[in-house]
Amino acid sequence: MVPDINYWAVIVATLSTMVVGSIWYTPRAFGNRWMRLAKVDPEMAAAAGPWPIVVTVLVSFVSAWVLAGATFIAWSFYDDGFLTAAVVTGVLLWAGFTAARMITHDAFEGRPAGLTTLNLAHELVTVLVMAVILGVWPPAGV
Repeated sequence: MVPDINYWAVIVATLSTMVVGSIWYTPRAFGNRWMRLAKVDPEMAAAAGPWPIVVTVLVSFVSAWVLAGATFIAWSFYDDGFLTAAVVTGVLLWAGFTAARMITHDAFEGRPAGLTTLNLAHELVTVLVMAVILGVWPPAGV
């Protein structure tokens, strides 16, 4: 079975990650706390130029594409609503891969629990927004 994917929804979901990140990591939200916990030097971050953004767009596209495909497979298997399949699939993938792996790495790297929690919450919100976009904009014929 090849999953049916709405690539317009994948593109919008990809762009949504930039919006969520821009809001989440702004100084008025969690940006200052994140920089302090992660020991990020604002000047060095600015010196990195556009590459972190380019990388983020590329990996966000891959994440949205994988979530779209996994959602279609889950929807086909469980025969439930597409939005429900997208949200449940997103949360399960976040818990089983993103959260589990991030917690492991952060524990071995000795990162503060507050940083891990902040980043995990950001990833959960990002995945949920992508899931809602993909869920309300299913492939044609679904």
